[in-house]
Amino acid sequence: MTPIKENSISVAIQGGFGAFHEIAARKFFGDIPIEIVPCETFTDLFNELQDKKADCGIVAMENSVAGSLLQNLTLLRESSLAIMGEQYLRVVQNLIALPGQTIVDIHEIHSHPIAIQQCHNFLNELRRKGVKIVDSADTALSVKWIRNENLEGIAALGSELAAQKYRMEILKTEVEDNKRNFTRFQVITESNKVKELEQIASQQINKATLCFSLQHEEGRLSQVLSVLSFYRMNLTKIQSLPIVGVEWEYFFYIDLVFIDYARYQQALEAVRPLTEHLQILGEYQNGQRPSENKTIVED
Repeated sequence: MTPIKENSISVAIQGGFGAFHEIAARKFFGDIPIEIVPCETFTDLFNELQDKKADCGIVAMENSVAGSLLQNLTLLRESSLAIMGEQYLRVVQNLIALPGQTIVDIHEIHSHPIAIQQCHNFLNELRRKGVKIVDSADTALSVKWIRNENLEGIAALGSELAAQKYRMEILKTEVEDNKRNFTRFQVITESNKVKELEQIASQQINKATLCFSLQHEEGRLSQVLSVLSFYRMNLTKIQSLPIVGVEWEYFFYIDLVFIDYARYQQALEAVRPLTEHLQILGEYQNGQRPSENKTIVED
């Protein structure tokens, strides 16, 4: 592992250098120097943070096409980490291969399952022609693997940054089905070094992510939602996940956007008696949703 510079922030990402997680991290931190810590899986990422081997992590939580990354909600709830910010990213998927290859040369395409899902129409046409589509751990790591093994006839879906980093060619750009393909990433940490950054410390807190369970009683969820509505909390997301070992009971994950922090605290106190195991997974500034324009990140 590359030594981390003392004056920089180390950011754990899922995937290799050139992954969309790296692009999101660099957009979020802007001019703040960061060192990317690649992790093969999201579980590895959370372990890296809990073992204090990185200052913070950036985690994909939701894609506008593929939906929520459910395992990451569970990993966050079970960790001691908190959301400190979020970053939206327009995701542009490209078909990437060794220099000199063309689409007609390709007989196999590797990428992360969510990237494959985002490019279903494009890939399905190739699948009908006999091209094999293979799930992999990461977009950028697939690009790196093809380069390292010098694999002709094999391509990957990935970012423009990954193609640049591994000196590969883009055979076709913007192969995602929906050009409004956005991913919402969240910055998670328990490090004071990160919390004290001006970019974090000066945030206008207007969003919170909560998790709770409910007694199995008729109308209990509607009571919670009614209270939140009374306090003018804007519920922007709700997701339920089964509680393992307790049949037909669920954890509810919700995102709230608000104007008045004091009123938000009042809403919390009002719903607390109606819920069980209420956790505040993060209080942070609502991320700015991007325009439809493609984002290009240079080395």
